Amino acid sequence: MTISTPTLRTDEPASALLGTLAAQGATGALSTETGIVYLAAGHVVHVESAVTPDLGDLLTHSGALAPDGWWEAIDQAGRRCRVGRQLVDSGHLAAGALELCHLGALFDAAYFVLAHDGPALRFRPGAAHWLGAVRSVPVDTVLRESRRRRELLHRIWPESAVDRAPLARVPGPDATDLPARRGRTLAQVDGVRTAAQIATALACRTFHTLVELRRLAAAGLVAPVAPLIPGPSSTPSPASAPSPAPAPASAPATVSAEPGPTPRPLAPDEPDTALLRRLLHALEAL
Repeated sequence: MTISTPTLRTDEPASALLGTLAAQGATGALSTETGIVYLAAGHVVHVESAVTPDLGDLLTHSGALAPDGWWEAIDQAGRRCRVGRQLVDSGHLAAGALELCHLGALFDAAYFVLAHDGPALRFRPGAAHWLGAVRSVPVDTVLRESRRRRELLHRIWPESAVDRAPLARVPGPDATDLPARRGRTLAQVDGVRTAAQIATALACRTFHTLVELRRLAAAGLVAPVAPLIPGPSSTPSPASAPSPAPAPASAPATVSAEPGPTPRPLAPDEPDTALLRRLLHALEAL
């Protein structure tokens, strides 16, 4: 059911408004500062964020789908909001594989959209995503999973700057004998890439990449790159140059001179067993 635009309070968190829209059975798109949540009949059908790899990146970079097949589906069915259905009907992708990858992308983006639970910007009634219907998820499930992920990442390493800032290796600590996924993640840290860019390069879901990056940060192997603060003049003289401020307790990492290697195509990311089990229970409940 499509509803009229609700009154958006600037002090109302996005999670609270999502609960209201779910109770009203709303269909449309809720925009926040970090992404968009698409609803159909009060259920979440898609979430997108600029700081997470989209579904096309995950499918094509992992080798599950050829880029030509992805763009062909968009050209043929994008205007009709049936890209997902087109991928399955054309034989490019199995329905189960599409649903699993779609749910992974949905929860990844939802984490960033709801991480700080800022105010919603607007709601567009009736707006639909070009992907079309794949699998809907109750709003309560999305909110609960986002909260669980936030708490898990905080337990691993409490500094959330790792999630968004460019990351660099910290010289000194021993980086040998790392688990395979963590070693692949560390190899992509080059002082330029963010967590989302590393996830895209590895064809991994963002949450899995964040878990490994926070573990690397907790081990003292990576740190956010401090932003450059311009001085009062572009070419200050040594005599007039201000004295450097004292270094903080956790100093920013030194950027490695060598960029990370160009990743080879990898097999699809290993499944998070606990998450897959919860998704299975949710699908069975639906």
